[in-house]
Amino acid sequence: MKYHPINNQLFIKNRQKFTSKMKPASLAVFNSNDIYPISADSTMPFEQHRDIFYLSGVDQEESILVLFPDCPKEKHREILFLKETNEHIAVWEGEKLTKKKAFETSGIKTVYWLQDMEKVMFEIMTQCDTVYINTNEHYRANVETQTREDRFTTWLKERYPAHTVAKSNPILQRLRSVKEDTEIELIQHACNITEKGFRRILNFVKPGVWEYEIEAEFIHEFIRNRSKKFAYTPIVASGNNANVLHYVENNQQCKEGELILLDIGAEYANYSSDMTRSVPVSGRFTPRQKEVYNAVNRVKNEATKMLVPGTIWADYHLEIGKIMTSELLDLKLLDKTDIQNENPEWPAYKKYFMHGTSHHLGLDTHDYGILTEPMQANMVFTVEPGIYIPDEGFGIRLEDDVVIQEQGEPFNLMKNIPIEADDIEDIMNS
Repeated sequence: MKYHPINNQLFIKNRQKFTSKMKPASLAVFNSNDIYPISADSTMPFEQHRDIFYLSGVDQEESILVLFPDCPKEKHREILFLKETNEHIAVWEGEKLTKKKAFETSGIKTVYWLQDMEKVMFEIMTQCDTVYINTNEHYRANVETQTREDRFTTWLKERYPAHTVAKSNPILQRLRSVKEDTEIELIQHACNITEKGFRRILNFVKPGVWEYEIEAEFIHEFIRNRSKKFAYTPIVASGNNANVLHYVENNQQCKEGELILLDIGAEYANYSSDMTRSVPVSGRFTPRQKEVYNAVNRVKNEATKMLVPGTIWADYHLEIGKIMTSELLDLKLLDKTDIQNENPEWPAYKKYFMHGTSHHLGLDTHDYGILTEPMQANMVFTVEPGIYIPDEGFGIRLEDDVVIQEQGEPFNLMKNIPIEADDIEDIMNS
Protein backbone atom coordinates (compact mmCIF):
# COMPACT_ATOMS: atom_id res chain seq x y z
CA MET A 1 0.00 0.00 0.00
CA LYS A 2 1.17 3.52 -0.66
CA TYR A 3 -0.34 4.93 2.53
CA HIS A 4 1.31 4.89 5.94
CA PRO A 5 0.16 2.18 8.41
CA ILE A 6 -3.02 3.02 10.33
CA ASN A 7 -3.11 2.45 14.08
CA ASN A 8 -5.13 -0.75 14.55
CA GLN A 9 -6.96 0.79 17.52
CA LEU A 10 -9.29 2.35 14.94
CA PHE A 11 -10.37 -1.06 13.65
CA ILE A 12 -10.56 -2.57 17.13
CA LYS A 13 -12.92 0.24 18.18
CA ASN A 14 -14.99 -0.08 15.01
CA ARG A 15 -15.51 -3.80 15.68
CA GLN A 16 -16.52 -3.08 19.26
CA LYS A 17 -19.11 -0.58 18.04
CA PHE A 18 -20.49 -3.05 15.53
CA THR A 19 -20.67 -6.07 17.85
CA SER A 20 -22.44 -3.99 20.52
CA LYS A 21 -25.36 -3.67 18.05
CA MET A 22 -25.61 -7.38 17.23
CA LYS A 23 -28.33 -9.70 18.52
CA PRO A 24 -27.43 -12.34 21.15
CA ALA A 25 -25.97 -15.58 19.78
CA SER A 26 -25.27 -14.09 16.37
CA LEU A 27 -22.30 -13.84 14.04
CA ALA A 28 -21.53 -11.51 11.14
CA VAL A 29 -19.50 -12.18 8.00
CA PHE A 30 -17.73 -9.68 5.72
CA ASN A 31 -15.93 -10.43 2.46
CA SER A 32 -13.31 -8.69 0.38
CA ASN A 33 -14.19 -7.60 -3.12
CA ASP A 34 -13.21 -9.62 -6.16
CA ILE A 35 -10.50 -8.63 -8.57
CA TYR A 36 -12.64 -7.99 -11.63
CA PRO A 37 -11.49 -9.22 -15.08
CA ILE A 38 -11.28 -7.04 -18.18
CA SER A 39 -10.31 -9.55 -20.90
CA ALA A 40 -7.60 -12.13 -21.53
CA ASP A 41 -5.45 -11.97 -18.38
CA SER A 42 -6.14 -8.28 -17.70
CA THR A 43 -7.86 -7.17 -14.51
CA MET A 44 -9.08 -3.97 -12.97
CA PRO A 45 -7.03 -2.59 -10.05
CA PHE A 46 -8.17 -4.14 -6.79
CA GLU A 47 -10.42 -2.03 -4.59
CA GLN A 48 -11.16 -3.34 -1.12
CA HIS A 49 -14.76 -3.60 0.09
CA ARG A 50 -15.04 -0.66 2.42
CA ASP A 51 -16.93 -2.56 5.14
CA ILE A 52 -14.28 -5.22 5.76
CA PHE A 53 -11.64 -2.48 5.64
CA TYR A 54 -13.60 -0.37 8.16
CA LEU A 55 -13.76 -3.31 10.58
CA SER A 56 -10.30 -4.82 10.09
CA GLY A 57 -7.93 -2.64 8.06
CA VAL A 58 -7.29 -5.65 5.80
CA ASP A 59 -6.69 -4.32 2.30
CA GLN A 60 -6.25 -7.37 0.11
CA GLU A 61 -8.39 -9.75 -1.92
CA GLU A 62 -9.76 -13.15 -0.84
CA SER A 63 -10.21 -12.15 2.81
CA ILE A 64 -13.11 -12.90 5.15
CA LEU A 65 -13.87 -11.38 8.54
CA VAL A 66 -16.14 -13.18 11.04
CA LEU A 67 -17.41 -11.54 14.23
CA PHE A 68 -19.08 -13.76 16.86
CA PRO A 69 -18.99 -11.90 20.20
CA ASP A 70 -20.94 -14.59 22.12
CA CYS A 71 -18.90 -17.54 20.87
CA PRO A 72 -18.17 -20.03 23.69
CA LYS A 73 -14.61 -20.38 22.40
CA GLU A 74 -12.93 -17.02 22.99
CA LYS A 75 -10.47 -17.41 20.11
CA HIS A 76 -13.40 -17.57 17.67
CA ARG A 77 -15.02 -14.29 18.67
CA GLU A 78 -13.00 -12.53 15.97
CA ILE A 79 -11.59 -14.45 13.00
CA LEU A 80 -9.80 -13.51 9.81
CA PHE A 81 -9.57 -15.95 6.92
CA LEU A 82 -6.83 -15.00 4.46
CA LYS A 83 -5.36 -16.30 1.23
CA GLU A 84 -2.30 -18.29 2.23
CA THR A 85 0.92 -16.57 1.25
CA ASN A 86 4.20 -18.22 0.34
CA GLU A 87 7.50 -17.44 -1.42
CA HIS A 88 6.04 -18.18 -4.87
CA ILE A 89 3.16 -15.73 -4.37
CA ALA A 90 5.58 -13.13 -2.97
CA VAL A 91 7.71 -13.35 -6.14
CA TRP A 92 4.84 -13.22 -8.64
CA GLU A 93 2.25 -11.03 -6.92
CA GLY A 94 4.09 -9.23 -4.15
CA GLU A 95 3.89 -9.53 -0.40
CA LYS A 96 0.57 -10.62 1.11
CA LEU A 97 -0.48 -10.54 4.75
CA THR A 98 1.14 -13.11 6.98
CA LYS A 99 -0.72 -14.13 10.13
CA LYS A 100 1.60 -11.91 12.17
CA LYS A 101 1.15 -8.94 9.83
CA ALA A 102 -2.63 -9.46 9.79
CA PHE A 103 -2.67 -9.22 13.58
CA GLU A 104 -0.57 -6.04 13.52
CA THR A 105 -2.91 -4.52 10.93
CA SER A 106 -6.24 -5.49 12.49
CA GLY A 107 -5.67 -6.39 16.13
CA ILE A 108 -7.31 -9.79 15.42
CA LYS A 109 -5.40 -12.68 17.00
CA THR A 110 -7.12 -15.61 15.28
CA VAL A 111 -6.09 -15.87 11.63
CA TYR A 112 -6.72 -18.94 9.47
CA TRP A 113 -5.93 -19.63 5.85
CA LEU A 114 -8.92 -19.78 3.55
CA GLN A 115 -8.74 -23.55 3.08
CA ASP A 116 -9.85 -23.90 6.72
CA MET A 117 -12.89 -21.65 6.30
CA GLU A 118 -15.63 -24.27 5.76
CA LYS A 119 -14.44 -26.44 8.64
CA VAL A 120 -14.26 -23.54 11.10
CA MET A 121 -17.55 -22.05 9.85
CA PHE A 122 -19.32 -25.37 10.47
CA GLU A 123 -18.15 -25.36 14.07
CA ILE A 124 -19.22 -21.80 14.84
CA MET A 125 -22.48 -21.92 12.87
CA THR A 126 -23.63 -24.75 15.16
CA GLN A 127 -23.12 -22.34 18.07
CA CYS A 128 -25.13 -19.36 16.80
CA ASP A 129 -28.78 -18.65 15.99
CA THR A 130 -28.51 -15.63 13.70
CA VAL A 131 -26.10 -14.75 10.93
CA TYR A 132 -25.62 -11.19 9.70
CA ILE A 133 -25.10 -10.92 5.95
CA ASN A 134 -23.70 -7.82 4.29
CA THR A 135 -25.86 -6.32 1.56
CA ASN A 136 -25.44 -3.04 -0.34
CA GLU A 137 -28.39 -0.83 0.58
CA HIS A 138 -26.91 2.59 -0.14
CA TYR A 139 -29.50 4.97 -1.59
CA ARG A 140 -27.37 5.45 -4.73
CA ALA A 141 -26.46 1.78 -5.20
CA ASN A 142 -26.99 0.34 -8.68
CA VAL A 143 -25.20 -3.01 -8.77
CA GLU A 144 -25.47 -5.13 -11.90
CA THR A 145 -22.78 -7.73 -11.20
CA GLN A 146 -22.58 -10.51 -8.64
CA THR A 147 -20.03 -9.76 -5.94
CA ARG A 148 -17.91 -12.09 -3.82
CA GLU A 149 -20.18 -11.09 -0.91
CA ASP A 150 -23.23 -12.19 -2.93
CA ARG A 151 -21.72 -15.59 -3.72
CA PHE A 152 -20.76 -16.17 -0.10
CA THR A 153 -24.26 -15.23 1.09
CA THR A 154 -25.81 -17.70 -1.38
CA TRP A 155 -23.47 -20.45 -0.16
CA LEU A 156 -24.17 -19.65 3.49
CA LYS A 157 -27.96 -19.71 3.11
CA GLU A 158 -27.88 -22.97 1.17
CA ARG A 159 -25.53 -24.64 3.63
CA TYR A 160 -27.29 -23.36 6.79
CA PRO A 161 -30.96 -22.79 5.85
CA ALA A 162 -32.30 -23.01 9.44
CA HIS A 163 -30.45 -19.94 10.70
CA THR A 164 -32.16 -16.61 11.10
CA VAL A 165 -30.71 -14.01 8.74
CA ALA A 166 -30.13 -10.38 9.76
CA LYS A 167 -28.61 -7.42 7.91
CA SER A 168 -25.33 -5.71 8.73
CA ASN A 169 -26.00 -2.71 6.54
CA PRO A 170 -28.38 -0.75 8.82
CA ILE A 171 -25.79 -0.98 11.61
CA LEU A 172 -22.96 0.09 9.32
CA GLN A 173 -24.97 2.94 7.81
CA ARG A 174 -25.13 4.55 11.25
CA LEU A 175 -21.65 3.65 12.46
CA ARG A 176 -19.73 4.63 9.35
CA SER A 177 -21.54 7.94 9.00
CA VAL A 178 -20.10 9.21 12.33
CA LYS A 179 -16.32 9.38 12.04
CA GLU A 180 -13.65 8.62 14.59
CA ASP A 181 -10.90 11.23 14.99
CA THR A 182 -8.44 8.98 13.14
CA GLU A 183 -10.83 8.79 10.19
CA ILE A 184 -11.16 12.57 10.08
CA GLU A 185 -7.36 12.82 10.07
CA LEU A 186 -7.23 10.46 7.08
CA ILE A 187 -9.86 12.47 5.19
CA GLN A 188 -7.94 15.64 6.05
CA HIS A 189 -4.81 14.03 4.60
CA ALA A 190 -6.71 13.26 1.38
CA CYS A 191 -7.88 16.89 1.27
CA ASN A 192 -4.32 18.12 1.77
CA ILE A 193 -3.18 16.07 -1.22
CA THR A 194 -6.04 17.51 -3.26
CA GLU A 195 -4.88 21.01 -2.27
CA LYS A 196 -1.40 20.28 -3.63
CA GLY A 197 -2.88 19.17 -6.92
CA PHE A 198 -5.08 22.25 -7.18
CA ARG A 199 -2.25 24.66 -6.44
CA ARG A 200 -0.17 22.88 -9.08
CA ILE A 201 -2.74 23.41 -11.83
CA LEU A 202 -3.37 27.06 -10.97
CA ASN A 203 0.10 27.77 -12.34
CA PHE A 204 -0.41 25.39 -15.26
CA VAL A 205 -3.75 26.45 -16.76
CA LYS A 206 -3.63 28.81 -19.73
CA PRO A 207 -5.42 29.14 -23.07
CA GLY A 208 -4.69 26.15 -25.29
CA VAL A 209 -4.17 23.49 -22.61
CA TRP A 210 -6.27 20.36 -22.89
CA GLU A 211 -8.60 19.06 -20.20
CA TYR A 212 -6.71 15.76 -20.06
CA GLU A 213 -3.43 17.61 -19.46
CA ILE A 214 -4.96 19.19 -16.36
CA GLU A 215 -6.15 15.74 -15.24
CA ALA A 216 -2.59 14.46 -15.70
CA GLU A 217 -1.16 17.25 -13.54
CA PHE A 218 -3.53 16.30 -10.72
CA ILE A 219 -2.77 12.58 -10.77
CA HIS A 220 0.98 13.30 -10.90
CA GLU A 221 0.70 15.30 -7.69
CA PHE A 222 -1.64 12.79 -6.06
CA ILE A 223 0.55 9.74 -6.62
CA ARG A 224 3.74 11.50 -5.55
CA ASN A 225 1.97 12.20 -2.23
CA ARG A 226 0.99 8.55 -1.54
CA SER A 227 -2.50 8.62 -3.03
CA LYS A 228 -3.07 5.65 -5.32
CA LYS A 229 -5.74 7.30 -7.46
CA PHE A 230 -8.56 9.79 -7.84
CA ALA A 231 -11.28 9.23 -5.24
CA TYR A 232 -13.79 9.17 -8.13
CA THR A 233 -13.74 9.73 -11.88
CA PRO A 234 -12.41 13.29 -12.30
CA ILE A 235 -14.35 16.04 -14.05
CA VAL A 236 -12.32 18.62 -15.97
CA ALA A 237 -15.02 20.55 -17.81
CA SER A 238 -14.20 23.67 -19.79
CA GLY A 239 -16.78 26.03 -21.25
CA ASN A 240 -20.20 24.48 -21.82
CA ASN A 241 -18.90 21.06 -20.76
CA ALA A 242 -19.44 22.29 -17.19
CA ASN A 243 -23.18 22.17 -17.80
CA VAL A 244 -23.00 18.37 -18.13
CA LEU A 245 -23.07 17.35 -14.47
CA HIS A 246 -21.10 14.14 -14.91
CA TYR A 247 -18.86 15.13 -17.80
CA VAL A 248 -15.83 12.82 -17.65
CA GLU A 249 -14.45 12.74 -21.21
CA ASN A 250 -11.89 15.46 -20.38
CA ASN A 251 -10.82 15.62 -24.02
CA GLN A 252 -11.41 19.24 -25.09
CA GLN A 253 -9.05 22.18 -25.46
CA CYS A 254 -9.51 25.06 -22.99
CA LYS A 255 -10.11 28.35 -24.75
CA GLU A 256 -9.43 31.94 -23.79
CA GLY A 257 -12.28 33.49 -21.80
CA GLU A 258 -13.76 30.16 -20.70
CA LEU A 259 -14.11 28.77 -17.20
CA ILE A 260 -13.00 25.27 -16.21
CA LEU A 261 -15.06 23.36 -13.65
CA LEU A 262 -12.79 20.97 -11.74
CA ASP A 263 -14.53 18.28 -9.67
CA ILE A 264 -11.58 16.25 -8.43
CA GLY A 265 -10.44 14.64 -5.19
CA ALA A 266 -7.61 12.43 -4.02
CA GLU A 267 -8.10 9.26 -2.02
CA TYR A 268 -5.78 8.35 0.83
CA ALA A 269 -5.86 5.00 2.64
CA ASN A 270 -9.24 4.33 0.95
CA TYR A 271 -10.71 7.57 2.38
CA SER A 272 -12.06 10.14 -0.07
CA SER A 273 -11.82 13.86 -0.56
CA ASP A 274 -14.21 15.68 -2.88
CA MET A 275 -13.39 19.17 -4.18
CA THR A 276 -14.92 21.39 -6.85
CA ARG A 277 -13.45 24.66 -8.05
CA SER A 278 -14.15 26.79 -11.12
CA VAL A 279 -11.19 28.69 -12.58
CA PRO A 280 -10.75 31.08 -15.54
CA VAL A 281 -8.65 29.76 -18.43
CA SER A 282 -7.16 33.21 -18.99
CA GLY A 283 -6.44 33.85 -15.31
CA ARG A 284 -9.19 36.47 -14.92
CA PHE A 285 -12.93 36.14 -14.51
CA THR A 286 -15.16 38.32 -16.65
CA PRO A 287 -17.45 40.59 -14.60
CA ARG A 288 -20.42 38.29 -15.30
CA GLN A 289 -18.48 35.14 -14.45
CA LYS A 290 -17.32 36.68 -11.18
CA GLU A 291 -20.86 37.83 -10.36
CA VAL A 292 -22.18 34.28 -10.71
CA TYR A 293 -19.12 32.80 -8.99
CA ASN A 294 -19.60 34.98 -5.93
CA ALA A 295 -23.30 34.09 -5.81
CA VAL A 296 -22.45 30.38 -5.72
CA ASN A 297 -19.85 31.00 -3.03
CA ARG A 298 -22.39 32.86 -0.88
CA VAL A 299 -24.84 29.96 -1.16
CA LYS A 300 -22.06 27.56 -0.16
CA ASN A 301 -21.16 29.65 2.88
CA GLU A 302 -24.79 29.92 4.03
CA ALA A 303 -25.39 26.21 3.47
CA THR A 304 -22.30 25.34 5.50
CA LYS A 305 -23.67 27.19 8.52
CA MET A 306 -26.73 24.91 8.54
CA LEU A 307 -24.71 21.71 8.91
CA VAL A 308 -25.10 21.34 12.67
CA PRO A 309 -26.33 18.54 14.95
CA GLY A 310 -30.07 18.01 14.66
CA THR A 311 -30.46 19.35 11.12
CA ILE A 312 -32.89 17.33 9.02
CA TRP A 313 -31.74 16.57 5.48
CA ALA A 314 -34.99 17.50 3.73
CA ASP A 315 -35.37 20.78 5.67
CA TYR A 316 -31.77 21.69 4.87
CA HIS A 317 -32.37 21.43 1.15
CA LEU A 318 -35.58 23.43 1.33
CA GLU A 319 -33.71 26.29 2.98
CA ILE A 320 -30.89 26.16 0.45
CA GLY A 321 -33.49 26.35 -2.32
CA LYS A 322 -34.75 29.62 -0.86
CA ILE A 323 -31.23 31.06 -0.68
CA MET A 324 -30.45 29.99 -4.23
CA THR A 325 -33.73 31.45 -5.49
CA SER A 326 -32.79 34.84 -4.01
CA GLU A 327 -29.38 34.74 -5.72
CA LEU A 328 -30.89 33.77 -9.07
CA LEU A 329 -33.33 36.68 -8.84
CA ASP A 330 -30.42 39.06 -8.22
CA LEU A 331 -28.59 37.58 -11.22
CA LYS A 332 -31.68 38.18 -13.38
CA LEU A 333 -31.81 34.49 -14.22
CA LEU A 334 -35.25 34.23 -12.59
CA ASP A 335 -38.00 36.79 -12.14
CA LYS A 336 -40.97 36.95 -9.77
CA THR A 337 -43.27 35.41 -12.36
CA ASP A 338 -41.06 32.32 -12.50
CA ILE A 339 -41.43 31.96 -8.74
CA GLN A 340 -45.18 32.52 -8.73
CA ASN A 341 -45.72 29.91 -11.45
CA GLU A 342 -43.24 27.32 -10.20
CA ASN A 343 -44.06 23.65 -9.70
CA PRO A 344 -43.56 22.87 -5.99
CA GLU A 345 -42.19 19.45 -6.99
CA TRP A 346 -39.56 21.10 -9.21
CA PRO A 347 -39.03 24.71 -8.03
CA ALA A 348 -37.92 27.40 -10.47
CA TYR A 349 -34.36 27.52 -9.10
CA LYS A 350 -33.76 23.94 -10.28
CA LYS A 351 -33.53 25.17 -13.85
CA TYR A 352 -30.05 26.42 -12.90
CA PHE A 353 -29.25 24.27 -9.83
CA MET A 354 -30.66 20.79 -10.31
CA HIS A 355 -28.65 18.59 -7.93
CA GLY A 356 -28.33 18.19 -4.17
CA THR A 357 -26.08 20.38 -2.07
CA SER A 358 -24.44 17.85 0.24
CA HIS A 359 -23.67 14.18 0.67
CA HIS A 360 -21.87 12.11 3.30
CA LEU A 361 -18.14 11.63 2.70
CA GLY A 362 -15.73 9.04 4.04
CA LEU A 363 -14.54 5.64 2.84
CA ASP A 364 -16.89 6.14 -0.10
CA THR A 365 -17.20 9.44 -1.92
CA HIS A 366 -20.96 9.10 -1.46
CA ASP A 367 -20.58 7.58 1.97
CA TYR A 368 -22.95 5.74 4.27
CA GLY A 369 -25.60 7.72 6.13
CA ILE A 370 -29.35 7.54 6.72
CA LEU A 371 -30.83 10.71 5.27
CA THR A 372 -34.06 10.59 7.26
CA GLU A 373 -32.21 10.83 10.59
CA PRO A 374 -30.84 14.07 12.14
CA MET A 375 -27.27 15.08 11.45
CA GLN A 376 -24.72 14.38 14.17
CA ALA A 377 -21.35 15.70 15.26
CA ASN A 378 -18.39 14.09 13.45
CA MET A 379 -20.36 13.43 10.31
CA VAL A 380 -18.46 14.63 7.25
CA PHE A 381 -20.39 16.29 4.42
CA THR A 382 -19.62 17.95 1.14
CA VAL A 383 -21.18 21.36 0.43
CA GLU A 384 -21.48 21.88 -3.33
CA PRO A 385 -24.00 24.33 -4.79
CA GLY A 386 -23.76 25.31 -8.44
CA ILE A 387 -25.29 27.53 -11.08
CA TYR A 388 -25.33 26.22 -14.66
CA ILE A 389 -26.07 28.59 -17.55
CA PRO A 390 -25.78 26.86 -20.96
CA ASP A 391 -27.01 30.01 -22.73
CA GLU A 392 -23.98 31.90 -21.38
CA GLY A 393 -21.51 29.09 -22.03
CA PHE A 394 -20.42 28.30 -18.48
CA GLY A 395 -21.36 26.55 -15.27
CA ILE A 396 -19.94 27.11 -11.80
CA ARG A 397 -19.84 24.71 -8.87
CA LEU A 398 -17.89 25.15 -5.64
CA GLU A 399 -17.39 22.37 -3.13
CA ASP A 400 -15.70 21.91 0.23
CA ASP A 401 -15.65 19.01 2.72
CA VAL A 402 -16.71 19.84 6.29
CA VAL A 403 -16.99 18.09 9.65
CA ILE A 404 -20.06 18.76 11.81
CA GLN A 405 -19.06 19.97 15.30
CA GLU A 406 -20.82 19.54 18.62
CA GLN A 407 -21.22 23.33 18.72
CA GLY A 408 -20.70 26.09 16.20
CA GLU A 409 -20.09 25.99 12.48
CA PRO A 410 -18.59 22.93 10.82
CA PHE A 411 -14.83 22.59 10.47
CA ASN A 412 -13.78 23.02 6.84
CA LEU A 413 -11.25 20.36 5.85
CA MET A 414 -10.53 22.41 2.70
CA LYS A 415 -10.05 25.76 4.39
CA ASN A 416 -6.54 26.02 2.91
CA ILE A 417 -7.65 25.38 -0.67
CA PRO A 418 -8.12 28.75 -2.42
CA ILE A 419 -11.75 29.51 -3.24
CA GLU A 420 -12.32 33.30 -3.25
CA ALA A 421 -12.39 34.61 -6.82
CA ASP A 422 -9.78 37.29 -6.11
CA ASP A 423 -7.44 34.73 -4.53
CA ILE A 424 -7.77 32.42 -7.54
CA GLU A 425 -6.88 35.31 -9.86
CA ASP A 426 -3.93 36.40 -7.71
CA ILE A 427 -2.38 32.93 -7.70
CA MET A 428 -2.95 32.37 -11.41
CA ASN A 429 -1.24 35.66 -12.21
CA SER A 430 1.59 35.51 -9.68
